[in-house]
Amino acid sequence: MMVLKASFEFIYKAASAALFGILLLIAFAITASMGSQDHFGFFRYDYLLFYALVIQVCLLYLKLESWAEAKVIALFHIMAMVMEIFLTHPQIASWQYPQPAVFKILTVPLFAGFMYSAVGSFFARSLRLYQVSFSKLPSFSNMLILALCAYINFMSKFFIPDVRYLLFLWSVVIFWRTKIRFELQQHQIQLPMLPVLIVLAFIIWVAENISTFYKIWLYPSQVDAWHMVGWGKLGSWYLLLLLSLVLVLKILGHRDSAGHWQLKNH
Repeated sequence: MMVLKASFEFIYKAASAALFGILLLIAFAITASMGSQDHFGFFRYDYLLFYALVIQVCLLYLKLESWAEAKVIALFHIMAMVMEIFLTHPQIASWQYPQPAVFKILTVPLFAGFMYSAVGSFFARSLRLYQVSFSKLPSFSNMLILALCAYINFMSKFFIPDVRYLLFLWSVVIFWRTKIRFELQQHQIQLPMLPVLIVLAFIIWVAENISTFYKIWLYPSQVDAWHMVGWGKLGSWYLLLLLSLVLVLKILGHRDSAGHWQLKNH
């Protein structure tokens, strides 16, 4: 019975933390039939923007998300939009948004940033809902340099050699001893951090497949006919998770000199 209760609590909190992302995925499926046609002067991507804004306002109004959490999510949103604009430029064309939009910046519809916001929201809400703490966490300077190098590499790899494998190795070295602790049924559970990040990257990869299936965005090889996103994208999501995680940990919590991290005001 204890295991059943703990499992239910874990799933409930995970779904609650991922609420933003889950609601977006539902909207992707529901709006798929809208296609590229305009509806009352706006397009599918525009209505997704309105929808995402309503979700964000509701989360804040219902106190399901704090203003501190919203600030770090907004920062991640902005950084992600800059990367999106670069990577969808016609001369790069890593992927494309195949449908029109009124509200967009160059090649990127404005709602796109909210897909990254959903990742930041998940991290921020998970830390609070699970009462997460970390031990043996690397210094913020070390983590931040790694995250920024990963962010830059997403764009610089088109001009200089791709160093993602060095970044993977760097992350393994600095997070090898890091443990994540969280509460379930008033019991402390401890897990190594690296496998947790890999599982989260896999979940986002699944969400990416759902999104491309409903033509939210498409990779060049998916334009003529949809197929699953390649497994190699797991590595990209893993590195992007590091950027989101570092921002959330720095702004929402405190790390002491021994590497123990916990939420502020807890």
